[in-house]
Amino acid sequence: MAVPVAGLAVAGLALGLTTIAPSASAGSLSGTLYVDPSTQSARWVAANPNDHRAPVIRDRIASKAQSRWVSEYNPSTVQSTVSSYVTAANSAGQVPVITAYMIPNRDCGGASAGGAPDLNAYATWVKNFASGLGNQLVLVILEPDSLALLTCLSSAEITARSNALANAVTTIKSANPNAKVYLDAGHSAWNAAGEAANRLRAAGVMQADGFYSNVSNYRYTADEIAFGRNVLAALGSPASLHQVIDVSRNGNGPLGGEWCDPAGRLVGRDPTLDTGEATVDGFLWVKLPGEADGCAASAGSFSPDLAYQLAGSGTITSSTTTTTRPTTTTTTTTRPTTTTTTTPRTTTTTTTRPRTTTTTTSFCDPVASTATFSSATDTSLTYAYRA
Repeated sequence: MAVPVAGLAVAGLALGLTTIAPSASAGSLSGTLYVDPSTQSARWVAANPNDHRAPVIRDRIASKAQSRWVSEYNPSTVQSTVSSYVTAANSAGQVPVITAYMIPNRDCGGASAGGAPDLNAYATWVKNFASGLGNQLVLVILEPDSLALLTCLSSAEITARSNALANAVTTIKSANPNAKVYLDAGHSAWNAAGEAANRLRAAGVMQADGFYSNVSNYRYTADEIAFGRNVLAALGSPASLHQVIDVSRNGNGPLGGEWCDPAGRLVGRDPTLDTGEATVDGFLWVKLPGEADGCAASAGSFSPDLAYQLAGSGTITSSTTTTTRPTTTTTTTTRPTTTTTTTPRTTTTTTTRPRTTTTTTSFCDPVASTATFSSATDTSLTYAYRA
């Protein structure tokens, strides 16, 4: 999970927004999601107006509503960081989405290792984070991978983490009753729905507003909706809980089990709270397109080439290769046993995060995206993506 880098405000980025006053009705969210003018993609566009990639990245990525990640451990300033972002969204009459990414032993020491030094420090950080959320509708994506990825934790550590997440839910909801808090369910090709439900229940999902899936991954929206329904059924189909789905990079679906900047992917449907699905509160852009997983560029950094590819043009070149993958299909899981996952499109035995391999080769293959525009200069055209 690549850690996005918070940006600074950029003046003069014309986004052409229409605002609608938000509502905090439980399970029936409405309003316009906040378009942050200080994302890395927006800052790159502002700094490179004459680059041939700029119009495409501007129109297809920078102008879209995306989550702000709070991922740097600064307990003394996190309240003001969150407050500034939420206040800007409120002033625009829009709904902010904010991702808290500070759990200790984050990413099991992977590409986005870090987080608070311990769970006591985490509790203090969460309290300060929650204090900046204000009192209006805000969507909180709480700790990506914190429940789906537990392979590095002992049984006692898993229990302690679950309790810490449950406490975080309570802290956030107490600070802002209008906040919508969603916990980690992984995605449709990771843990089984029943297992995801068990982990969510232990982490206090019944006191939250639901769960999210597909964060920083590429699974088709239809698969995630079906997975979410199964998770809800395993939780007893509580009317108070719903799902949000990260659709930021799933426009062309996954490339097998590849999770690290796979070539040929596309941005998904536009982010919205108007989902047309009774159990889905939002289709969101949680992962920011163009911010690398760690292969096209260092984790969390913005790559215009990657953004251009995701927007429907360009390729990832071999010069950006920074990691490895198995030469053959690797069967691995996030738990001690191998699990075969079947979806309507594929049947695979895989995980999204193979941590160890014995035979490796080049990872981010220089494979060109097959998506093209019918005109090299007409960036207003749309392309088809598969839901």
